[in-house]
Amino acid sequence: MNSDLPSPATPEKRIYICLSGLPLSFQLEWPFHKSTSGADFWVLHADIPLENSLGLHAPVSVNLSATVREVMPSLEPKDIEAPVINALRKEVDRKQIEFLKSGKRVPVQFSSRYYDFKRNKWVFGKAPDEAIALMIARKVYWHSKVVGGPVWLGDPTEALFLETSPGHIIELAQKLREQELMTLAGEWASANASLMAQAEKFEADMRAALAELEQKHAFERG
Repeated sequence: MNSDLPSPATPEKRIYICLSGLPLSFQLEWPFHKSTSGADFWVLHADIPLENSLGLHAPVSVNLSATVREVMPSLEPKDIEAPVINALRKEVDRKQIEFLKSGKRVPVQFSSRYYDFKRNKWVFGKAPDEAIALMIARKVYWHSKVVGGPVWLGDPTEALFLETSPGHIIELAQKLREQELMTLAGEWASANASLMAQAEKFEADMRAALAELEQKHAFERG
């Protein structure tokens, strides 16, 4: 791997894309702590900024159930950060989280909904190759626009979310490289001008997904 590329451990903002097309970043306020209400769960406060928006974000309280706590090696970020990010991302796709310019912290249940006890693994819904390729293109576009620099495609959080492997993500990225949309150096991708030229498409996808989410929450409020 090119030594000039940033390390995956570099503490920089990372952009995660929902299958719906919304670009998110995550601010997790470690550590988890035992609920002070007497209930049998652990709590992690977080904020989810919606990138490329005028200050929209979703303050949430991640409530880890005792059932899921039992299968976790620990509550340290190295063991639980990826499932937390993916559970929140999936809740956004399910339109359960609303983005506002301000707002009260919303509880999000981090329960066995996303854990398969029979197979002893996290499950967030297996994505077809077409959806994975689109997510890769969106991720490289949004990261390039918001953060800049090369994009780490070997992130195991992404593989977990899509129920695939980092290697398969890289294979699909190679097809995008063949279309001259990006360049690759190992697990790192850089957007080409032809990808950035699709800005209107990616941003229209974002606007459509946000409109659907806002419409759903407006209907629920009556």
